Amino acid sequence: MHQPYRLHVGRLRFLLAAPGLAVALALAPGLHAQEATPGTIKVEAHSSKWDYPKELKVPEGSRTHIVQKGDTLWDLSGKYLGNPYAWPQIWELNQWIKDPHWIYPGDPLIIDLTRAVATAGSVPDAVSNLQPDQRRLDPSAHRRPELAFAFQDFIQLPFLAPQGAEAHYKSQGAFTLTSNRREDRRLLLEGETVYMNGGSEQGVKVGDRFLVLKTVARKLVHPTAKRHLGDVVQQVGVIRVITAQNKGSVATIERCLDGVEVGDHLVRFTEPANIPLQLRTDTGDPVKVASGAAVVVFARDEHQHTAAGDMIIVDKGGNDGLKVGDVLLAVRVKTFPVGPDDDKKGATETTTHYLGQAIVVRTEAQTATCRVLRSNEEIRMGDTLTR
Repeated sequence: MHQPYRLHVGRLRFLLAAPGLAVALALAPGLHAQEATPGTIKVEAHSSKWDYPKELKVPEGSRTHIVQKGDTLWDLSGKYLGNPYAWPQIWELNQWIKDPHWIYPGDPLIIDLTRAVATAGSVPDAVSNLQPDQRRLDPSAHRRPELAFAFQDFIQLPFLAPQGAEAHYKSQGAFTLTSNRREDRRLLLEGETVYMNGGSEQGVKVGDRFLVLKTVARKLVHPTAKRHLGDVVQQVGVIRVITAQNKGSVATIERCLDGVEVGDHLVRFTEPANIPLQLRTDTGDPVKVASGAAVVVFARDEHQHTAAGDMIIVDKGGNDGLKVGDVLLAVRVKTFPVGPDDDKKGATETTTHYLGQAIVVRTEAQTATCRVLRSNEEIRMGDTLTR
């Protein structure tokens, strides 16, 4: 997985390529973070996707935080626990949040301050002097499994439209994002207001969510076979309708990790399922390559070299037996000379070596999108993925 990094644009902050990046999506008036002593507090009514607790019992050593616009579990973990990577500890204590990528202003969080990173001089000698093999994790601690595919991957997912992007949008009954409130801006970010060409006459209602699609590559050519494969379409965000008029609607951008633009297309949003991580262990060299193995033909952002966390497209799909959840081994074929120095025939041998593994997250008839789970080396266009 890539190390998370931040992209600052205006006053809006994004956190990329890490789990737990739950961004609060709208501002609820009069709400703020609060200190709390152990006891019970009342939670103000507010708009949230989750069935949040109406009363909150605050344990000893904990505090509450009322979510504000722009909050993320990542940031809150860094602020209160001293380590943003500890965000699952906050999620663990607030089980009513069903998906850590969505939190809302007014949502009440319990944060266990006893889990904060110790500062210099604060660790008792009896603990700091223990040898590593004497330190034990609490066996009762609940640990969430690493995910192979989660929401932040879903809104960056590319896929191949063999019939072309426009034909794909038409077949999906896609709407178009026609304008935005701030016409001086080209790349639009979370929280911005946008306008679309579908309204109540087309069945659009307030609260409907749409997935934003963008054409990112046209007439993709296979790196080895040199045949045309189609256009590449990428999912880039989610918008929510706030006003539905007869033929058009007003919406707000709820989530995006890449800039949304006027002209992007919109299809009905369906909540994606997380996929738990399951790695293969048959990774010893040489790797046996199955008949009809897939070839990498595209990487997100048109990268020529990819690593863990990247999205790639391969030239095999549902018609070839691939299905969502399949874990494939990334392999490079190596041919090397074996003849004597004066060998005129150029005798060679061929072998394979392990590069990493990727999981299938979407299939078309003849292609599939995969997320790279692990990589020992960069995975290049033309490398092999095998079952």
